[in-house]
Amino acid sequence: MKIKLDIVKYRVLCLCISALFLIPCVGSLIYSSIATPTHTPVKVSIDYTGGTILQYGVKQDVNTNQLGVLRTELAKQGVENAEIQIINVNNSENSAIKSLISIRTKFIENGSGTDAKITKVVQSQFENAQLDQISSVGPTLGKELFANSLVAVTLALLGIICYLTVRFQFDYALAAILGLVHDVVFVCGVFSILGLLFGVEVDALFVTAVLTVIGFSVHDTIVVFDRVRENLRYYAKKMSFSEIINFSVNQTLARSINTSVTTLITLLALYFFGGVTTRNFVLAMILGIAIGTYSSIFFCTVLVDIWNEKKYASLGAKK
Repeated sequence: MKIKLDIVKYRVLCLCISALFLIPCVGSLIYSSIATPTHTPVKVSIDYTGGTILQYGVKQDVNTNQLGVLRTELAKQGVENAEIQIINVNNSENSAIKSLISIRTKFIENGSGTDAKITKVVQSQFENAQLDQISSVGPTLGKELFANSLVAVTLALLGIICYLTVRFQFDYALAAILGLVHDVVFVCGVFSILGLLFGVEVDALFVTAVLTVIGFSVHDTIVVFDRVRENLRYYAKKMSFSEIINFSVNQTLARSINTSVTTLITLLALYFFGGVTTRNFVLAMILGIAIGTYSSIFFCTVLVDIWNEKKYASLGAKK
């Protein structure tokens, strides 16, 4: 049986590449947790820290290009990382309001004049814009959302461990979980670096992206592991465990690459041509799917091979 890709031969190189990915990410996560004012591994948005929401009614239809200009003008006035959304209004014919613009920013203290500054910028871009509503999201709600996010990720990981332990065996489950940690640390680490260098913030959508990446990554890993298990039934007496690993990876390689590439093409289109408000979510998905494909092939299977090599060698290559 001809083997095209020999990952076992270069397994040390695979682990070194993973370390090269993860070391700066872990360093950034630790530094951000210690040095930033919020003491969080990544720079979080007002979804987690709390903030103020201002809603304006305008007498015209608003497009995403206009929101980009508005966001730039607000940044010039010191209102950075504002989250801006368009809410279309289906009013009666007698109403002049056609759209609502929702602006979410950090806490605005009474008497600071920041709300008046924002209103001035909005009115300069949209004639006769009126401030309809102003409200605040307290830090308590933000902390509760952060805690719920951690619970969601933890429950997802525990469910995956239980399923893989029953479906395969514990060492496969452990390798898959380490692969998930590998992927999540990489995605969070990149966003931590972006937060330190460019002020990129993560919101509730980021947690959604991480959970999606976890599902995609473990799905890809299960496909490879299932092929390994099937090949062990037929070739355990003819091939070593390492040869079976290589053979299984090559059998699933085209499927993994095709699935990831087609998904990435769609995500890249969304990143470059989609809305600004979902760009960080899409970026997290792109990073997660790319690193998830790598870890399924070059990280998880390498770990399983290292753990099982001596065992199968001592058993005479029998399962």
